[in-house]
Amino acid sequence: MVFSWLHLAIILFLLGGLLFAGGPLILSYLVAPRARGGDMGMPYECGMRPHGGAWTSFGINYYVYALLFLAFDVDVLYLFPVASVYRATEGWLPFLEMVIFLAVLALAIIYFWAKGVFSWPRKIS
Repeated sequence: MVFSWLHLAIILFLLGGLLFAGGPLILSYLVAPRARGGDMGMPYECGMRPHGGAWTSFGINYYVYALLFLAFDVDVLYLFPVASVYRATEGWLPFLEMVIFLAVLALAIIYFWAKGVFSWPRKIS
């Protein structure tokens, strides 16, 4: 294999990226104070004394919305490159593929709506 300047540039960018990502972590570990005990183990609530524990349970509704957001976010991220190269394509096939993809997304939204996923349950106390 012949070494080129392009290989050196790639290696330098890789090392720079690793240093940029890992440098603050290592530096904070080396420079941070080592105080243990006292209020260091307590959760921080804007300078006020905390009441209750730091571990609270969240409703499952947040989890469902997070999964739906991730699923549709990935699908929308797929649409950006497809839309950018759409003008360079010829024929009806790319258009038909995009329509089918959007139809599947629309059917998924209709399915989730029919299942009641988008309705937030009210707590009666």
